[in-house]
Amino acid sequence: MFDEDGNARRYGTPRPAPGAGTAPSRQAFGAPYESITFSTATRARADLTITLAAQPVFELATSTPVSRRLRRSIRRCGEPALFERKTLELDDLGRIDALTLEHGMELLRLGPGDCGIIPAFWRSLTENRESYALRCTEAQHSPHPGSLLVEVVGGPEQAPIEVLDDILGRFETGTRGLILHIAPDVDTALRLRGARVSCLAIDFAGVAHDGARDWQAAVDLIAAARQTCGQILLINLRPERALGAQAAGATHAVFASLEPRTV
Repeated sequence: MFDEDGNARRYGTPRPAPGAGTAPSRQAFGAPYESITFSTATRARADLTITLAAQPVFELATSTPVSRRLRRSIRRCGEPALFERKTLELDDLGRIDALTLEHGMELLRLGPGDCGIIPAFWRSLTENRESYALRCTEAQHSPHPGSLLVEVVGGPEQAPIEVLDDILGRFETGTRGLILHIAPDVDTALRLRGARVSCLAIDFAGVAHDGARDWQAAVDLIAAARQTCGQILLINLRPERALGAQAAGATHAVFASLEPRTV
């Protein structure tokens, strides 16, 4: 998503003329996602099915796709409900992350100048940071690799600042970086001020942002996150809120689907 100057990298789409900050068209973010599914088993012998779907990431200032993010869904084989992360052991998390990296890089197919976002569990990364970083290096084996951003999920916002800074310093390189996926909470975002975080991700599926009153609370959340770092990625943002989110301080978004949701 970012080059060495902190600007958004392009993902197969030229940058439009300055000032083209219009809301993305329905076709732009409503296109079907490319996906891949694979299986694994836990130490407790539960068979899992894991699906990765490549979602376009839009730069809000230009309304253009600049990256692709892999959305990961984990289910017990044959069951529609999502599998609870808390039931997985550390070895399970590490195995899932390794398989996600292997299959995810095939799905992203990064070339020079491209950027992809891949998920990883916080516990897996912190306990196996050296081996995971090595796997990332091996996955980016091209002489001119694209940029790989790892979206860390599962509690990075709860870690001490010094732990975050140590991992960020050890893990990030010129073609690799970390995005911290945090809970949608103002105090949580503000607690991370002072950490060397380049980008925060917030899932707006759990943030009410339809009505005017709800939207003001969402604006406060975005503003708090922007006080922590210069890049804010909103996931499942309603497309009609794109310009308002940019004005509040968000820089990138994965838009919520326009398809009706079923429960």
